[in-house]
Amino acid sequence: MNSYSNLRVGIQATSEWTLDYPPFFAWFEYILSHVAKYFDQEMLNVRNLNYSSSRTLLFQRFSVIFMDVLFVYAVHECCKCIDGKKVGKELTEKPKFILSVLLLWNFGLLIVDHIHFQYNGFLFGLMLLSIARLFQKRHMEGAFLFAVLLHFKHIYLYVAPAYGVYLLRSYCFTANKPDGSIRWNSFSFVRVISLGLVVFLVSALSLGPFLALNQLPQVFSRLFPFKRGLCHAYWAPNFWALYNALDKVLSVIGLKLKFLDPNNIPKASMTSGLVQQFQHTVLPSVTPLATLICTLIAILPSIFCLWFKPQGPRGFLRCLTLCALSSFMFGWHVHEKAILLAILPMSLLSVQKAGDASIFLILTTTGHYSLFPLLFTAPELPIKILLMLLFTIYSISSLKTLFRKEKPLFNWMETFYLLGLGPLEVCCEFVFPFTSWKVKYPFLPLLLTSVYCAVGITYAWFKLYVSVLIDPPVGKTKKQ
Repeated sequence: MNSYSNLRVGIQATSEWTLDYPPFFAWFEYILSHVAKYFDQEMLNVRNLNYSSSRTLLFQRFSVIFMDVLFVYAVHECCKCIDGKKVGKELTEKPKFILSVLLLWNFGLLIVDHIHFQYNGFLFGLMLLSIARLFQKRHMEGAFLFAVLLHFKHIYLYVAPAYGVYLLRSYCFTANKPDGSIRWNSFSFVRVISLGLVVFLVSALSLGPFLALNQLPQVFSRLFPFKRGLCHAYWAPNFWALYNALDKVLSVIGLKLKFLDPNNIPKASMTSGLVQQFQHTVLPSVTPLATLICTLIAILPSIFCLWFKPQGPRGFLRCLTLCALSSFMFGWHVHEKAILLAILPMSLLSVQKAGDASIFLILTTTGHYSLFPLLFTAPELPIKILLMLLFTIYSISSLKTLFRKEKPLFNWMETFYLLGLGPLEVCCEFVFPFTSWKVKYPFLPLLLTSVYCAVGITYAWFKLYVSVLIDPPVGKTKKQ
């Protein structure tokens, strides 16, 4: 609870937990502090590092639960945007019920917010509410909510291209030709100015005071700390985890075959478990600019599809998911929790089409398992296993029932891969701790988890991309 206190002491380094969120979140925590003082005044002392008390824990848990009201409301609005499914001559509301469970009881969000303790729920609530407003053709509200969200947590910049292109395509251009292409003479300058004004006013309210005090560079240096290194202490299961693992394998082989000089091996090890910059041994080292270029290249096809192959709100949602996944795959210093940015919106797609349901189940099962290292104490082990099993079993069984008349959701290869998570968990949690490798290779379970999950997430990303590229555009789309 110290981060908002840093707002009062300027740039003084009082804690390793720096204020690395945008200003709206600082003000949010400042408001919380006025309630927190009635629970335990000592938690508000910025120099009271590593402070803990029963009242502090009570306040933290209560505040997270209270803020989840926004998430619950957003889920309600999203469910209203989903069409029912015809069973014979009747229209069932089963997709809406399944979606509500997939979102409200999402395993990843549950452990990240209510066990690991963070305020992601209400932030995802803002995102889902903005998505619902776009589905409901309330474009200005959706744009406003997303602008506010960006100034609460800048990780949502990952999906900003999807919002920008969709609003330009579906709101600023007011009509289409019969083949779905744009009527260029339907462009509305008034709507563009309105959208720009919304974004400008929200940004001015957030960043204006820092600009006036000439502290904007300080804010951006905290928001984009490129000196932290390519990967987090625990590698996020993305492309760079596979890249790092390949470099490690090649370096071991090179040393065994005496192709490499041990004295020339970089001292900063990427398997040390520390957040730091390091140099790759065999493969070229990766810079922030390289990750930015890779991310942009990965995002561009989905943006082009959203522009040239309009599919309405569903096309926007698929583009948003691909932007989130592409940024997760190739971004700089990605945290494993960022996978939720793709899983939650993908939930809306999963109840509408069998192909999307299949991708969702692979992504969510693999992505959720990759969060296991966040809960590393012995008492938490049965809790996380049981909670994930409950969510996974319900997700698979409910979606299989929903699409029972269509082809199976998994092929044999996908089934084999997902079942492999069981032996992996047994090896990492129940076998490895009792071997001699625990002292010599303490980071090995994390490496195996990251690399195995990276394979599944990469597969889901590629499969979703293929489905987006081959889907035909909607023939006629009326713009409002």
